[in-house]
Amino acid sequence: MLKSEEIKKLFELFESIVTKIEGVECWNARELQKTLGYTQWRNFENIVEKAKDACKNAGENVAYHFADVSKMVEIGSGAEKEIVDILLTRYACYLIAQNGDPRKEQIAFAQNYFAIQTRRAEIIEQRILETERVEARAKLRETEKQLSGVLYERGVDDKGFAIIRSKGDKALFNLDTIKLKRKMGVPQSRPVADFLPTVSIKAKDFAAAMTAENVQIKDLQGVPAIEKEHVDNNLGVRKIMIERGLVPENLPPAEDVQKVERRLKADKKKNLINQKTN
Repeated sequence: MLKSEEIKKLFELFESIVTKIEGVECWNARELQKTLGYTQWRNFENIVEKAKDACKNAGENVAYHFADVSKMVEIGSGAEKEIVDILLTRYACYLIAQNGDPRKEQIAFAQNYFAIQTRRAEIIEQRILETERVEARAKLRETEKQLSGVLYERGVDDKGFAIIRSKGDKALFNLDTIKLKRKMGVPQSRPVADFLPTVSIKAKDFAAAMTAENVQIKDLQGVPAIEKEHVDNNLGVRKIMIERGLVPENLPPAEDVQKVERRLKADKKKNLINQKTN
C-alpha cells in the first residue's frame, strides 16, 4: 500500500517529465521507462508493443499516440550515440500502465494516475461537444426567428411558416414530422430539433439561412413560392450529407438539449461557487 508521501512524490515525478508539443501533452518513453521502474529498455519496449496493439484494437491512430523519434546521448569521452525513442500521448501512457506489472508500485500508481487524467480529458471533450450542440440549437432558433420575420413581411403568417418549416423537415429527413418524431422518440409537444444531433441541427440551420437569404434576393412572395425554395434548400443539404455518408433520418437521436443546457448551467454555477470558496 502506497503511503501519502510516496503518492505525492510519484505524482510530482510524473508531472515533472511531461512536456507539450504543439499543444499536446507528451511523455518521453525513455524517461517514462525509468519512472515506471524498468531498468532495461528492451523489457519496457515489450510493454510498449502490447500498448500499441491495445491502441490499434481500440480503433485509435497508433502513429499519433506513439510517435517514433530519435535522440543523441553521450556514451563517454564526449562521444554521442543515436538511440530510438518514442513520444507518448497521455492515452498511450495509460495503455502502457495497463499493460505493465501492477506489482510495481510505480505501475500501480501510473494505472490510476493516467486513468483519472484520461477521464478528465474525456469529460472536457464531452463538455465541449455538449456546449457546441446547445449553441447550435440556439443558433437555429435565432435563424428560424429571422426567417419567420422575413416571411411575415411577404404575406406568410404563423400557420404558413409552420407548414413551410414542416415541408423543409420532410425534405431533409425524408419523413414527415409525425413519423420522424415517432422514429426518434420525440414527445409530440416538443420540437424535433431539441433531440437532433449537432450535425442535423446545423443542417437545418444552413437550409433555413439559405431560404431567408434567397427569399429576399429572389423577391419571393406567398407560401407556395417560399415553400418550394425551402424544400429545395433542404433537399440540397440532404444531398450533401448523403454524399458524405450521413443519412439524416438514420442518425441516432441525442439527449434532450434542454436537459443538456440545464446541466451545463448547473455545472457552471457549481464551479463558480467552488472557485469562491477555494
